[in-house]
Amino acid sequence: MNYKVAGIALMSLGLASCNFSWPGNYVSALTSSEASCSQAQKNIQFFDFMQNDYFWNDRIPSGIQPVGYPSLSALLNDMKIPEDNFSFIISEQEYLDRFVNAVFFGFGFGRRDRVDLGVMQIRYVYENSPADEIGLRRGDEITAVNGRSVAEWYQRIMSGASTFEDMFGPNEEGVRVDVSWRRPDGTQLSANMDKRQVEANTVMATERFEVDGRDVGYFVFDTFVNRSEADLNAAYDALDGVDELVIDLRYNGGGLIRVANQLASQAAWDSVENEVFLTYLYNANYQPDTIRFNLGQGITRLNVDRVYVLTTGASCSASELVINALTPFVEVHTIGERTCGKPVGQRPAQICDEIAFTINFQTVNAEGFGDYFDGLPVTCPANDTIVGDWGNPNDPLLATALHHLREGSCPGGATAQQFEPLQQSPVTPRYGHPLLDKFRTDL
Repeated sequence: MNYKVAGIALMSLGLASCNFSWPGNYVSALTSSEASCSQAQKNIQFFDFMQNDYFWNDRIPSGIQPVGYPSLSALLNDMKIPEDNFSFIISEQEYLDRFVNAVFFGFGFGRRDRVDLGVMQIRYVYENSPADEIGLRRGDEITAVNGRSVAEWYQRIMSGASTFEDMFGPNEEGVRVDVSWRRPDGTQLSANMDKRQVEANTVMATERFEVDGRDVGYFVFDTFVNRSEADLNAAYDALDGVDELVIDLRYNGGGLIRVANQLASQAAWDSVENEVFLTYLYNANYQPDTIRFNLGQGITRLNVDRVYVLTTGASCSASELVINALTPFVEVHTIGERTCGKPVGQRPAQICDEIAFTINFQTVNAEGFGDYFDGLPVTCPANDTIVGDWGNPNDPLLATALHHLREGSCPGGATAQQFEPLQQSPVTPRYGHPLLDKFRTDL
């Protein structure tokens, strides 16, 4: 197979591993001078790529004839192993929008569909988005859209009579919806929102708290993408000099490994400088590869020797990597719910106008540990109950972290068995990867 770096546009992306993940500073383009982009030839290129690079290439079913498949996704479904819930194919445009430019078309908020309550809870709002401009905040509950209650919309969607596009309109510039919502204090509000391109900031909030005379820094980090380098620098600058650090990764489905390295290195540089950040394990075609902690584009260094990380089942991939990589060198406490369980990652490959994210490697930390396919356990369990905006002292995950910081123990001797995450809503789409679930349910 002929490998070459993708064209100028992709060469300029400066990608490093997405856990999700891509190690290298490129997206490889699986093309040759005589190859065209017919479906049959795309299938052949992808088939060869999987045979050579797929982490579990020795378990690919035999007898697959790639030429006749109608899409790369269909071929992938037949080639990947049953346990592989993370490999996927996306269009080049979606890849550029979300992972490179951090933009999408919509209103600018993430939702939690509470069919049981008949409301749409706001999980987060992107800065300078239409949702931000009308005053929507985390913790608010949308009760009606275009004069119809959310409860009725949910019933219509579940019955097949309506779709979310009916509810919020097509992806066209200027599409307007009228929304009514309720604040946590009971205040009722309504306003119009118009769809447009939204740039997704990756640090949602940065706060400092005083806890028993200690200066505690807290920031919410949402996705490991290119713009995260600058976002992290802004967050760490605001937290310079703190005694303790709480990193909120509860909705972070992963992304660039080089950004995970930057985040971890800026948090604890004195403890991790010159130490092993991770080792990549590949299939039998490649030798393991070790990289060290690296500040990358990071500037401010907090140098804490203890880190609290807030997690849920949506904390995946590069989020888990931060926890696993730091654990041999500093005290790490996880608060919330067991993580998603993805110690493997992808080096993406471009095939014409599609990007293949198939599992190419597993990562292990400096102690050789990387077997957490069932997720990383928590120090103290807590449910992600949305009670208000980021930094709210009644937020169960944040409150539990601060309790442990003060007392050195979990509140009331809580155990994981006492806490059950919310069940998946029957109207919320699932795409098989927490990061895709997040991106494709943003509105």
